Amino acid sequence: MDGVLVDSTPAVARVWHRWAIDHGFDPEDVVRRAHGRPSRTTIRELLPNADVDAEDRKVEQAEIEDLDGVLPLPGVQQLLSKLPVAHWTIVTSCTRPLAEVRLRAAGLPIPQNMITSSDIRHGKPHPEPYLKAASILGYPSADCVVVEDAPAGIQAGKASGARVIAFPTTMDRAELQAAGPDWILHNCADIAASDGNGKLMLRLAT
Repeated sequence: MDGVLVDSTPAVARVWHRWAIDHGFDPEDVVRRAHGRPSRTTIRELLPNADVDAEDRKVEQAEIEDLDGVLPLPGVQQLLSKLPVAHWTIVTSCTRPLAEVRLRAAGLPIPQNMITSSDIRHGKPHPEPYLKAASILGYPSADCVVVEDAPAGIQAGKASGARVIAFPTTMDRAELQAAGPDWILHNCADIAASDGNGKLMLRLAT
């Protein structure tokens, strides 16, 4: 979702920058760690003896309240308008409340069965989120295409058996390439969806 459908990077950076300063960590390192993974994972790594649940609630509330500049990324609305509802969903490291708040702020549809950090035991780069998403869509993961903007998400998609498109919207191209995506495009404007003899076809501007 973030960095693929929604531009929330400034808001995410602001929240984690403040959190890092409050706890005496390097803000740049913390923001980099936090992107594309459940917040609990970052908190547990940096504060192993803390009350993770309490810290996670603070971070989530700060992210829910900071919606300044949360907008749809280029090409998103056009692409989603061409995708059948039953053929796509969102897999995000956000909690469900935060995901819904950001999607509404960006004016984007909320899939009925999206996968959030509230729905899994193992976050990205573990394949569980994308395996669950493929299951709720009713397709083998090998028949799915994952769209990601972070190395952890790319690794999760590849580990699930899906093919992966990466966008350099929040990370530089070299970091994404190292994670092993099948394609690197600019954003959703580089993907065109159409119906080809009853099958969903994607054309990529590679």
